[in-house]
Amino acid sequence: MTLDAKLAEMVDRHEIHQVMLRYARGLDRLDNALARSCYWDDAIEDHGHFVGTPDAFISWADGTTLAFESTQHAVMNHFCDLQGDDAYCETYYHFSGVTAEGPNFMSTGRYIDHFQKRNGEWRIANRVTIVEGTYDVPKPAQAPSPMTAYTAEEPCQATRDRNDVSYHRPLRPRQPK
Repeated sequence: MTLDAKLAEMVDRHEIHQVMLRYARGLDRLDNALARSCYWDDAIEDHGHFVGTPDAFISWADGTTLAFESTQHAVMNHFCDLQGDDAYCETYYHFSGVTAEGPNFMSTGRYIDHFQKRNGEWRIANRVTIVEGTYDVPKPAQAPSPMTAYTAEEPCQATRDRNDVSYHRPLRPRQPK
């Protein structure tokens, strides 16, 4: 394989992985436009209890994650079989959802994706989500001591929308005292 071909393959793999990261961020920040940007319009999402279009899935996922105070979609092992403008990927995920009263929820599994590159852009053409495990995680009997890093005057900068510190440009950390 030539150096140019290797570089092109590396760029394709990177762009596909960026779609996966954008998807996780979109779901966790309740940024529906960001999550939706990961799919082609004609894609089918086959996701456990849901099978349907990207728009219907984003609406369903948004309603599902609102049951939690916070969520984290972690993408892990990622295998990508590139075949021209098609790619067949398997990406392991770990989902956690925190509730006010408990129990918390955790799910593990894999995203099995068919990506397509259209007009120079990679997006999900079809997805099957394989849920391999779901777990209720009890709240600890004794809650950990409260975090002292945040006060009413300087609250935590985490939110589930575009006000989250991860969207701030430029990034403005709290100032040392």
